[in-house]
Amino acid sequence: MRPSSPLRILLLTTLLAVAAAVLLVVSGPAYADPGTAPDGVWPLDPRPEVVSRFDPPETRWGAGHRGVDLAGHVGQPVRAAAPGRVTFAGRLAGRGVVVVDHGGTRTTYEPVAASVAVGDTVDAGGTLGRLELFASHCFPRACLHWGLIEGAEHYLDPLTLVGAGPVRLLPLDGGVPPVARLPTLTSGNVSATVGSGPRMRLAEGLP
Repeated sequence: MRPSSPLRILLLTTLLAVAAAVLLVVSGPAYADPGTAPDGVWPLDPRPEVVSRFDPPETRWGAGHRGVDLAGHVGQPVRAAAPGRVTFAGRLAGRGVVVVDHGGTRTTYEPVAASVAVGDTVDAGGTLGRLELFASHCFPRACLHWGLIEGAEHYLDPLTLVGAGPVRLLPLDGGVPPVARLPTLTSGNVSATVGSGPRMRLAEGLP
């Protein structure tokens, strides 16, 4: 006997709700992470509002956002998110930029009037300079554009350094979850398919 119409609707609604929940857990936002526990500090204090999140483009020159924008005010101290060595402190196209190498990864900060020089070592939370308004991504508001790069040109979400990035569940054995595609859910003549997308690798020529 086929279930009644209200029961079919309830069954379909339940299946779609489960599919949506699984999709959020399995795929989540497309991003790459350093694979380590968060041990960094926010580059602005007190903890800033995240104005714009990490949204990497699908192609090298495509539209997107290779870091995050944090709300601040002009003259606010900008801090190193992790200990490291300054590899760039100066101006690019008129905007102040500071880059700190952490060994395998580096963080970028702009627009910043640097108070450090190339070769300086900094502690987590150490002052790198002061936030500027010129070239702010949030103009006429002041905000810090904060980036995280692994190796030569693999962009990551810097919020993972402070435990504020997208939630990503891992298998109990600690391995990397494979790309998964769930079967089509069908009820009557209505069906829905869910699946996960690939992780992204990006390239851009920053210091």
